[in-house]
Amino acid sequence: MTRPKSLLLTVIALAGAALLLAWSQDWFLVRLAGAEHPVGGDVAAGAVAALALTAFALVAALALAGPVFRVVLGALTALVGGTAVLVALFVLAEPIVAVAPYLSEQSGISGLDSLTELVEGIAATAWPWVSVGVGAILALAGVAVIVTSARWPSSGRRFSREPFEAAEGGSAIDEWDALSHGDDPTDPHDPRRDDR
Repeated sequence: MTRPKSLLLTVIALAGAALLLAWSQDWFLVRLAGAEHPVGGDVAAGAVAALALTAFALVAALALAGPVFRVVLGALTALVGGTAVLVALFVLAEPIVAVAPYLSEQSGISGLDSLTELVEGIAATAWPWVSVGVGAILALAGVAVIVTSARWPSSGRRFSREPFEAAEGGSAIDEWDALSHGDDPTDPHDPRRDDR
């Protein structure tokens, strides 16, 4: 079942990249004093960048996680995607609130009512909607991780934790003590080894 794992990890990584791209673009065109001013996602929805970076981190964690932890990470992926959707929808529902930092910087005026009177018009670009769609895809990918992760192949022996096995004739503690004295407890022909 390598294919679902690699497919989902690719989808999550691409979703993170798409969120980061959307965040870097213009989200609104604000009309002030007869001129239009673009306002980017970095102002209107700064949280989207953090969510995109979290998606990248989840890809790395999922690639190495065991079956139980994959479920937790899948739920976290779904939460990140859902949060991206909510952030973008809130920004679309309250555009003046989203662009208020830019308006205050440009005008020197604070207060939502004053800023609302200052704005002659505001129009959303397609990028907030891109964030909504990508967030939904990311949330669905998280659910798919939860559903399919039990069938994913293990990450390999080098990441597994296996208990130290003592050589024949001694306990693990004895073997560690032998190592600290410079003896090789696994070599029966080691001349420094005695019958402890």
